[in-house]
Amino acid sequence: MVSQQLDPQAVQQRARALVAAARERLVAQSAQRTAAVMPRLERVLAAFAAERVGTQHFASLTGYGHGDQGRQVLDRVFARVLGAETAAVRLQFVSGTHAIAAALFGVLRPGDRMLAITGRPYDTLEEVIGLRGSGQGSLAEFGVAYDQLELTSSAEAAGEVDEQALDRALEIPRRLILIQRSCGYSWRPSLSVETIGRLCERIHRRQPDCVCFVDNCYGELVEDQEPPAVGADLVAGSLIKNLGGTIAPGGGYVAGRADLVEQACCRLTAPGIGSEGGTGFDLHRLLLQGLFLAPQMVAEALIGADLVAETFSALGYAVQPQAGAARSDLIQAVQLGDPEALKVVCRAFQACSPIGSYLDPVPAAMPGYASDLVMAGGTFIDGSTSEFSADAPLREPFNLYVQGGTHRTHVELALVRALTALHTAGLVDLFHTG
Repeated sequence: MVSQQLDPQAVQQRARALVAAARERLVAQSAQRTAAVMPRLERVLAAFAAERVGTQHFASLTGYGHGDQGRQVLDRVFARVLGAETAAVRLQFVSGTHAIAAALFGVLRPGDRMLAITGRPYDTLEEVIGLRGSGQGSLAEFGVAYDQLELTSSAEAAGEVDEQALDRALEIPRRLILIQRSCGYSWRPSLSVETIGRLCERIHRRQPDCVCFVDNCYGELVEDQEPPAVGADLVAGSLIKNLGGTIAPGGGYVAGRADLVEQACCRLTAPGIGSEGGTGFDLHRLLLQGLFLAPQMVAEALIGADLVAETFSALGYAVQPQAGAARSDLIQAVQLGDPEALKVVCRAFQACSPIGSYLDPVPAAMPGYASDLVMAGGTFIDGSTSEFSADAPLREPFNLYVQGGTHRTHVELALVRALTALHTAGLVDLFHTG
């Protein structure tokens, strides 16, 4: 608890000094994040050039959208960037969860077995699988069996995929293995693309026909390769995360083997229509331009995540991952350990948002989530996590999950406001820490 009350201006100045000091300690790491933009942008530009993208591809057909050349070019560009055989990029996907669900329902059939090897999946997939709720047509209700491997807990390798347990689980035929690249709402390292490639090779060696499916949300363009390039059969994600470059108005994608992508599209539309239908509502330009901007936006978000980690770590909070560590997604977790601290930080971040700064985030139920959430996200695209946002499930140990950010300066300003608010609320003493 704070033992003394000081002038508000002095508190803010102290907060600014702490955040600025954290930024200075990260100069070398920030330069490395910035340098990594070049190879990723080169990959994007090469895809645009190879597919001869022109202004004519910005327009969409109406109605059924049959033979829409803009949609076809968009799919091919994304496939090249993701290292996939093909891709389907659709505004009709309302979220990453929707894209993932379409892939699961497209590939799996009654009597098939799926196995999650990265622990319990992200909250919004629980009802899709059938781990929570009933009567909505989950995979379980359609006769798909589900098994789950827990992550390792040893001190030397905590939070990693248990590869010995995986070998034992593969003694039973599996149709699909679910790999969640991002940490989600867990306290574990996110999986690197190299690790995903090694896991896919291990799985395919034992069961060549098993589909390695990666929930790629939050991970795109964080590394120089994507999972399809290292053996993943199918990936899915959201366009209001990394690949949308902060300007895609909605949508999601599936990418990978052509037959699997088509099966996913048959669940999005209908069997017999698959990927051949669906208008782009004349929004292809925003999706293409967002992809062009994405490498830079992702780098800024990573620099912001480092700053969040360094700032809170200096105040004594546990963070995952550490500032400057190798990353495979945009998410930065901070263990605040106190529900009131979660609310204070989210309110401060919301107050520093460009949209809805006057709103007061309060914990509330959210569709698809098991716990009440407190969310800060005054973003131009509603729900965008490529823009700066933070959210937290109201459950122990009361971790805050921060993601996105169009530029590092915005993150710095939000941190100053958050530290000032924490001190004012008596939850941290800025003058005797850091």
